[in-house]
Amino acid sequence: MMVMFGYWGNAKEHIPTKANYDAFKNTKTLVVMDINPMSDFNFKIKDVMNEHWTLTPFDFITDQEFEEMKGDPSYSFLVTTVVTFDRDKTKARYKFLSLLLGEDEREVRDLPDLCSVPLSYLKVDDDSYSYKIDAFVSFIQNHVKLMTENPDLIKSNVFKYYNKNIKSLKNKTLLLVANDLEPTINTQKKIQKIYPHDVKIVSREEIMEAIESKDPDVVFLHKVGPEGTKYKARCYKILMGAADSQFYYFDYHMVNSKHRDYLLAKDLKKMAEH
Repeated sequence: MMVMFGYWGNAKEHIPTKANYDAFKNTKTLVVMDINPMSDFNFKIKDVMNEHWTLTPFDFITDQEFEEMKGDPSYSFLVTTVVTFDRDKTKARYKFLSLLLGEDEREVRDLPDLCSVPLSYLKVDDDSYSYKIDAFVSFIQNHVKLMTENPDLIKSNVFKYYNKNIKSLKNKTLLLVANDLEPTINTQKKIQKIYPHDVKIVSREEIMEAIESKDPDVVFLHKVGPEGTKYKARCYKILMGAADSQFYYFDYHMVNSKHRDYLLAKDLKKMAEH
C-alpha cells in the first residue's frame, strides 16, 4: 500500500527504513489525544494502551504538545492523521491511525511513518470504527515487530503481504455487518453461494464482543468508505482476527457507479479461491 499522509494535506511517498524501525525501539511513544475531548478515541485509547502496548514506554499528550515535540527523535507518536493521496484526483480525505517517528526540523507530513491503518473517511462519525481501536493498536504493534525482525518486507505495498493469510479463513468464522455488503451478497444465503466457509451477518456489538473476548475463531470486516458523504473515494476492505489482530485480507477499490461503497462479491470470490 502506498500511503501519502499529512496531518492535513498531501505529502510525498514515504517508505520507512530499517533504521527508522531500529530507532523506534529507543523512543518513548506519546499518544496524541483528539482535540475533541468527548471523542470516542479519547474515551478508549488509555485503556487500550495500558492493556496492549508493550514495545516502548508511553504517555499521553495534547495536540498542542505534539506540535512542540514532533521534532524530537527520542519520541514516537501514535496519532490520528488526515490522509490524502497525491495521485487521487478525487481529493478525498481519510482518517488514519499512524505511528510516526519524531525527527528534527520536519513537518508532520514528512515524519517517518512506521505504520498507518485506515480508520474512516474524514467526515464519517468515529463510532464507525472506535469499537475496533483495540484491534488497530494491537495490529500496529505487531506490524512494527514484524518489520523490525524482517526488514526485507518493508515496501510501499506492505499490507499486501498479509493476503497470504487468506488461506487461513477456512478455519475461521467471518463476521460481517449487513450495511457493509454489496446488495448481491447482503444475506447469508447469497454469501454462501460464493463463499464456502463459516460466515455470520451480525451487529457491531457482536463484533465488539468478539474483539473484547479475543475469540480465536473469529475474523471480522473493517470497511472504510465515504458512507454516503462522498461519491468518489477509496473503499478499503480489511479482514482482521479478533484474537490476534492480524490482517487476513487487505484491498481497496475506487467507489463508482459499478463498484459502490461495499465489500464486493468479487472480494468474497478471492477469499474463497484459497
